[in-house]
Amino acid sequence: MRFVVAALGIWLLTVSAFAQQHPTPLDSNATSATCISCHENKTKAKAVHPATEKGCLSCHEVRVSKDVTRVKLITATPAKLCLQCHANKDSAQIKGHVHGPSARDCLQCHNPHGSDHKDELLKSSSGSTTAENLCLTCHNTGMSIPKDGSRHAALDLGCDTCHVTHKAGDPANLEFAYHLTKSSPALCLDCHDAGDAGLVKAHRGQPFGKSDCLSCHDPHQSARPKLMQAFVHPPFGENLCEVCHEPAKNGKVVLAPAGVKEICVGCHAEQAEKIEKSKFQHPGAQGDCTDCHNPHAGRSRAFPKPDGVNLCLTCHADQAEQQSKRVLHQPAFQQGCTTCHDPHGGEHPKLLRAEGNAVCTECHSTTATHGKLESAHMVTLFDGKVQVPENYFADQHVARFDLKDGVGHPVARHPVTDVHDPANPTKIKTPLGCLSCHQPHAGGARAMLVKDLPPSLQFCRGCHLENFGAD
Repeated sequence: MRFVVAALGIWLLTVSAFAQQHPTPLDSNATSATCISCHENKTKAKAVHPATEKGCLSCHEVRVSKDVTRVKLITATPAKLCLQCHANKDSAQIKGHVHGPSARDCLQCHNPHGSDHKDELLKSSSGSTTAENLCLTCHNTGMSIPKDGSRHAALDLGCDTCHVTHKAGDPANLEFAYHLTKSSPALCLDCHDAGDAGLVKAHRGQPFGKSDCLSCHDPHQSARPKLMQAFVHPPFGENLCEVCHEPAKNGKVVLAPAGVKEICVGCHAEQAEKIEKSKFQHPGAQGDCTDCHNPHAGRSRAFPKPDGVNLCLTCHADQAEQQSKRVLHQPAFQQGCTTCHDPHGGEHPKLLRAEGNAVCTECHSTTATHGKLESAHMVTLFDGKVQVPENYFADQHVARFDLKDGVGHPVARHPVTDVHDPANPTKIKTPLGCLSCHQPHAGGARAMLVKDLPPSLQFCRGCHLENFGAD
């Protein structure tokens, strides 16, 4: 709802900026001095936009027609105007993850004339309520801590203590993915002394100064004490460090006599068997388990490091390149690759969790059924092998189709599976499946159609030239 209200406010501001009739008739040759005579307050804020010094007409123009005065921007949109001076903030030219509002409308965060906050922000970037903190207009970080949970005191210092809003780069690097001032642990050690006796005791004497703090701790808030991540490996969560570790020696971690894989197999023998005996094996799973999994905790089930997307992209560079496309498939680049693929091995090519269309229809068919984990507020896919939040389909606006008897998309009678020859039903006349039309990971336009084409008759003509004719 906040987003809708904010969007409505921006729309109204945009309309007024483009075409509002000026309450006072002006001469078409009006100067900045004319504007300031009424709008002097625009020059008196604590942080005044430098463009104001250039004069009002550097951004606005006065148009007079039939005695009606209108004042509008000199560009089609506010964002285009801002980029005339701030070209380095143009999201279309930036490679990597960009903060959402900066890609849409600068006025969501900035006052174009001035404000009482640095960088002409509409509000401060600190404070614990939406009335105080600009960031909390979109983010609810730190606002609802469970009874037995924990909150990072650094939140009170302001979001810009750790984040740089316009910082962008390779999303595989968490520094850029989360717009951090620097990466962990360097960022954390700005405030936390790795030699502090209390911290050393809390970490059971194990060296942690060079470890990624975010692998175990949530930097904002947690439902657990000590900012523990949402998912914790039981031996770690139960302080059974000696199951895997011996006391540190010479400042270094010392594992139990068994090797990494042997330690893991002691509890996870079924995964070791799957890695070894699956019909389709994953070469990336042949090494140590900690090559892919954090042994202590993580933001998601199974503790992939750094997360369920970038872990896979480390090896699958061809898929990493897909991130430059306009439309990214949410399971592939947000939820995690293991939504569709089994990382330890499987019975289907490409380690897919089902055969052919069944991978796609698990989410995109109205007839698919899913299990529920009421206490965890999750639903399960692929016979319980995958878990997603209970509101996943609504929150992600997942398109679901009424597919029956092999037809139903993109129109009611259109086939979605192989078309058989009417004269010989055992013969396939036209091989067909979801991937005949769609790309699985990313695309150049809505629906992620092959060849990056947009949904249109042009695309349909590829198969139905006799129906639609040539261009």
